[in-house]
Amino acid sequence: MAATVSAAPSTSGRWFGFGFNRFGQTVPGVAADRVLEPRHLAACGSGPRPGHSPDIQPAPAPAPARKVCPAWSHSAGWRGDGSIYFWGFVADGPWHQIYINNRDQQRCRDILTSEKYLLTLWQDRVECWDVPSLRPTGDTMGSVIWTKLLQEEEENPNTAFPLIPGGYITTTPPFYKALSPRLQARRLALGGEHALMLTFDWTLYSWGSGRHGQLGHGSVEDEAEPRVVEALHGLAMAEVAAGTWHSICTNASGDVYVWGWNESGQLGLPTKLPQKLQSEEEHQQTGPSGEGTPALKDAGDRIMGNVNVFISIQAFPALLDFPGELEMCKVSCGSRHTAAVTRCGKLYTWGWGNYGQLGHGQTDSSDVPRLVEYFAENRLSVMDVVCGPWNTFVFAQGGI
Repeated sequence: MAATVSAAPSTSGRWFGFGFNRFGQTVPGVAADRVLEPRHLAACGSGPRPGHSPDIQPAPAPAPARKVCPAWSHSAGWRGDGSIYFWGFVADGPWHQIYINNRDQQRCRDILTSEKYLLTLWQDRVECWDVPSLRPTGDTMGSVIWTKLLQEEEENPNTAFPLIPGGYITTTPPFYKALSPRLQARRLALGGEHALMLTFDWTLYSWGSGRHGQLGHGSVEDEAEPRVVEALHGLAMAEVAAGTWHSICTNASGDVYVWGWNESGQLGLPTKLPQKLQSEEEHQQTGPSGEGTPALKDAGDRIMGNVNVFISIQAFPALLDFPGELEMCKVSCGSRHTAAVTRCGKLYTWGWGNYGQLGHGQTDSSDVPRLVEYFAENRLSVMDVVCGPWNTFVFAQGGI
């Protein structure tokens, strides 16, 4: 799912989670399917425990992480010391947490996770682990099912994983895909069926499935190779994120552009699907794989002469208005919800909210960006946000 790569936040803050929590994948230790408001992810001690393998250890709660990488039924946290924690439905059942320590005197440098696979970046290689094989105890960490060796001298410190020399890493086989060196990729966001890439000259490219307009080319056609998003060409794009079937980016001035599927208001544009019907539809699903693909609706649908236009698909990037002309510096996409952080540290969320993933203390959806008041009320400045499929993680500093 939606993996937006951004600079790792300072370790002096705290991570919070809210949303779908049936397996403890959002806030461990909270026995509730839904966490409706931000809850602090409690920290735990680090280091191996006596009597256990130095490679993999059980832990009572996820340690403070520099990066949180959520899948649907579990989440992974990567720490600056190179260790990785899992929480949620992993290792034979819910609530297990796994501590992967340094290997071969190296530190894991970054991670990317999905339901089936964990991709780990090391100094000289990328490894793919089979997530179901990971265990909280014993001498065997799990199964490495794929490895790609890297040339250390080719490493570019100005690019972010899942970009690697010559191409990028995905969470589906064959795991590595090449990119033309002329593109000079700087940042990459992977959606459910598409990819977005920023280059060093601030140009935005997209490719993959376009059936919901998520490529931003004005159509629902697929693109096999990276193609410039012409509507934004000439604007300096700074941040980018990809959801299951929608996309978002910010430019250097903090303006936000959205495009793709808007069935649940995830673009922050008017949607006509009633809240009651939306909740009933989503209640019948058991996971991201159960998400149906409704027939495409015309973006110009009007209801009983109402002058409001209800948008199901926005195939061109649209400028999203925020109150007070706020400037955004971080963005992230879930399956059907979206989040953005202002330059002054406030968090706004919108889209599908059936599991509380919007953080407003309720399960209503919203096609209008709304301030998550919890952080302002507790004098917390939001530094980063990461949306999982049906949940949200926030890194914030300060507090009472």
